[in-house]
Amino acid sequence: MSRLSPEQRSQTILSLILQELDDDKAENVVTIPLAGKSDIADAMVIASGRSQRHVAAMADKVLRRLKDAGFGRARIEGKTACDWVLIDAEDVIVHLFRPEVRDFYNLERVWSEAAHAPAKPDA
Repeated sequence: MSRLSPEQRSQTILSLILQELDDDKAENVVTIPLAGKSDIADAMVIASGRSQRHVAAMADKVLRRLKDAGFGRARIEGKTACDWVLIDAEDVIVHLFRPEVRDFYNLERVWSEAAHAPAKPDA
């Protein structure tokens, strides 16, 4: 893969993730832009699966698609229970939930407020 600028890399990873989640029939997919608001990533994706098996399958397929595209350094947490799986794809953080777990943690509210906060000044 040719050299990508940081912005191109982030956008490519986000596009790959969103396409895979669409292909896998993820539910209620939300993308929260974090660039300039947080140092952890440029974007966060939150989506629901219908069951633990659906969440596990989506996580596996996202990791496979990233690896096939040359972005194979993603890390995963929560795969044993598959109630909430976190994928750290460096530039993009992905949270995959069963619906009731997603409702309980309500990450959209927390991170949407952070995303709408004023940009951090350069230190």
